[in-house]
Amino acid sequence: MAPSDQSRHSLVPGFLYSSKTLSHLNNNTNHELPPSSSPQGGTNTKSPMILSPKEGIRMFSPAYYAACSAGGIFSCGLTHMAVTPLDLVKCNMQIDPVKYKNITSGFGVLLKEQGAKGFFKGWVPTLLGYSAQGACKFGFYEFFKKYYSDLAGPENAIKYKTIIYLAGSASAEVIADVALCPMEAVKVRVQTQPGFARGLSDGLPKFIKADGVSGLYKGLVPLWGRQIPYTMMKFASFETIVEKIYKYAIPTPKEQCSKTMQLGVSFAAGYIAGVLCAIVSHPADNLVSFLNNAKGATIGDAVNKIGVVGLFTRGLPLRIVMIGTLTGAQWGLYDSFKVFVGLPTTGGSTPAPVK
Repeated sequence: MAPSDQSRHSLVPGFLYSSKTLSHLNNNTNHELPPSSSPQGGTNTKSPMILSPKEGIRMFSPAYYAACSAGGIFSCGLTHMAVTPLDLVKCNMQIDPVKYKNITSGFGVLLKEQGAKGFFKGWVPTLLGYSAQGACKFGFYEFFKKYYSDLAGPENAIKYKTIIYLAGSASAEVIADVALCPMEAVKVRVQTQPGFARGLSDGLPKFIKADGVSGLYKGLVPLWGRQIPYTMMKFASFETIVEKIYKYAIPTPKEQCSKTMQLGVSFAAGYIAGVLCAIVSHPADNLVSFLNNAKGATIGDAVNKIGVVGLFTRGLPLRIVMIGTLTGAQWGLYDSFKVFVGLPTTGGSTPAPVK
C-alpha cells in the first residue's frame, strides 16, 4: 500500500490528529523540521511540523510538551488538593478500619478529633507531589505516544494504537512516580499518624530523621504497582472512550462540535476511565498506605494484616467516587488548558481504515 501524503511522514502518525489539523498541515507545507531519519531505516527526509489550530504552538515542539506538562500541573495538582478530605478518610479507613468503619463515621471521627481544618491535613505535600507527577505524567505521555508511533510507522501506529497508548502511559508513569514518591510518603504519614506533624514543613524533616532519605522512596515499588496500571487504564480507556463517544453517541464529527461539547466529552470519558482505574489499582493503593504508615513494614506484613480480600475491597467504594470524580475533572481541566493555549482536545479522531 502506498502511504498517503500525510501518513508517509514518520513524524505525523495520522491517528493522533483530527482531520481538521491534517488539513491545516496541507496548507502549511512551508513549516518544516530539520532532516531526520526514518524509523524504518529509510533515507533522510524532511518532515513537516504540524501547527496547533491557532498557529501559536507547533505540535510536538518543545513548547508543545511544555504546554502539556503545564496542563498536567494544573489538572493533577489542583484536583488532588481539592479531594484531600476524601483522600484523608480513605487512607485512615485503610490503616484503621476498626476506628474508621465507613465514609460517614470516618468524617465524623475526623471532625470530632481534629475539627473542620483537619479535613485538609496534608494538602501541601498533596499539591506539590501531584503537581510534579502531573507534569511528568501528561508531558511524557504525549512524548512517548508520539515516539512509539514513530517507531511503529504509520500503518502499525493505527493498527496497534491501543498498545501505543498503554506503552506511552506506562513509560510516563515510571518517571512521574519518582517525582511523586517523596511527597506521597510524607502525606500519608501526616494524615494517618495523629500528632506526627502539622504538614510538610515539619513532617518532611521528621520523616527523614526517622526513616532516612531512602525512606522517602520505600513505597516506590508499590506506588509503581498502583500508579502504572492506573495510568495505563486512565489513558488507554480515555482515548478509546472518547473515540467511541464521537463515533456512536454524537452524530457530529468532533471538528464540528463546540469546544464546550468537546470538553464535556473529555469529562465524561475521564469519569468512566477513573472508575476503571480505581478498581484496577486499588490493591496497590492499600499497600502504599500501609507501608508509608508503618516503619519497617513489608509487603508481606501488609498482606497478612489486611488480607487478600481486604486489599481489593477495603476503602474501594470511596476510592471509586474519589478517583472517578478526580479523573473526570483532570481530563476536563487538562483539555481546557490545551484549548486555552490553542491546542486541540485529546483524542476522538477515528483513524481512516488501512487499505
